Amino acid sequence: MPRRTKILATLGPATDAPGVLEEVLEAGANVVRINFSHGTPEEHLNRVKAVRNWAKSNDTYIGVLMDLQGPKIRISSFKEGKINLAIGDKFCLDSELDNEAGDNKSVGIAYKSLPKEVKSGDVLLLDDGRVVLQVEDTSDTCINTTVIQGGPLSNKKGINLKGGGLAAGALTDKDKEDIKIAAEGKADFVALSFPRNGDDVRETKELLKQAGSEAGVVAKIERAESLDEETILDIIKESAGIMVARGDLGVEIGDPQLPAQQKRLIQLARSNDRFVITATQMMESMIDNPIPTRAEIFDVANAVLDGTDAVMLSAETAAGKYPKNAVRTMHDVCLETEKNPIAKTSHHRLHEQFKFIDETIAMSTMYAANHLGVKVVAALTESGKTALWMSRMSSNISIYAMSDKVETLRKTTIYRGVYPCGIDKTEVKDASDWEKINRIVIDTLLQNKVVNNKDLVVLTKGSYQEGAGGTNMMKILRVGDQSY
Repeated sequence: MPRRTKILATLGPATDAPGVLEEVLEAGANVVRINFSHGTPEEHLNRVKAVRNWAKSNDTYIGVLMDLQGPKIRISSFKEGKINLAIGDKFCLDSELDNEAGDNKSVGIAYKSLPKEVKSGDVLLLDDGRVVLQVEDTSDTCINTTVIQGGPLSNKKGINLKGGGLAAGALTDKDKEDIKIAAEGKADFVALSFPRNGDDVRETKELLKQAGSEAGVVAKIERAESLDEETILDIIKESAGIMVARGDLGVEIGDPQLPAQQKRLIQLARSNDRFVITATQMMESMIDNPIPTRAEIFDVANAVLDGTDAVMLSAETAAGKYPKNAVRTMHDVCLETEKNPIAKTSHHRLHEQFKFIDETIAMSTMYAANHLGVKVVAALTESGKTALWMSRMSSNISIYAMSDKVETLRKTTIYRGVYPCGIDKTEVKDASDWEKINRIVIDTLLQNKVVNNKDLVVLTKGSYQEGAGGTNMMKILRVGDQSY
């Protein structure tokens, strides 16, 4: 069985080295991430081009996710590059201080409104919570604090307000320019950092549309306030998918709350027919080591058992010493975990009514496939939506999204248990010639060596002949039959 859980690998200086990108893709990366927080537009577009060229030459499909930086709620820089703070030290975050003038007493801040948004008693967490400051008092330009957890602090580290609540908008001027770069690179997905609510997602979708992009928006769940029930549902329903971004989210809500929230977010995304990525420090030790810790193996495995669509590698592949090892190790962990019966069973929407005909066909197909001993499900699709619906029902049956639209196939690369499969329909002169279409589907599956003679295949399709319609037909075929 092929691996069902997808791997999202971040590109960077490490994968720019000769041959490394190819190794990462061959090791099993399904989607690549381009991080707009680092690098230049030219570097980003060159990486996308390299991925597209490799996929074409290997007759496969690789998704591209371009990740917006979001608001820079960070300290500025120190004269010496780094300081060390001790418990009890007084330290000022000064919005008027020169960007390079930081010392043991004060440092500048990139987000100039911060002094107006915090108050006495608030707790600020710097560098992912490694340094903790308690606010004593504020002025229009300065936040006076006392260090309650000390340690080294270097340039441009992030600032989080414990419990969340900062007013910084999700989209900066830089993000709006980077959306144009994503459109130029024909990104399949654009990740939105720090969305406060569904309005931020809606604005991003509109900007993508204006730029001529059909990329799906992935909402990175990073703010404490976004976890409110009404807010998170609004965000999820407006997004193509979400990312459980455990770094900033953990800092804002506290790490002990993360595991329960991860499970909740995965469940909410799946139950609302959206995909979900689990991210941050999944195999962090492999930045410097050829093997992960056992705790990291458990972390990846638990995300798989929770039902995540994809697991993500960040610095492990972008800047680490062992990018290929990181992908291959994650592949092996996912594959072994998927053998567990928990990963194969589902009660998704068994007791609910469906709103749409194509949704009903998708759910009925998976029920039939799971109870009939079907080898594969083949979903003829224009948008990929039917395959996404099918993938919400856990199973060990492979779903092949079949389309002649490359953009659609690349989007299905992130759906759990779905495999993109290009199909040539040019031989079909009459759109209602289902015998011909069915035979092309079976022949394509045979050519890709995913079925054998006598195997059962469930095929779904739409009877609409003009443009993209809805899936409204299901047929069970046996490979090798005289008539389809």
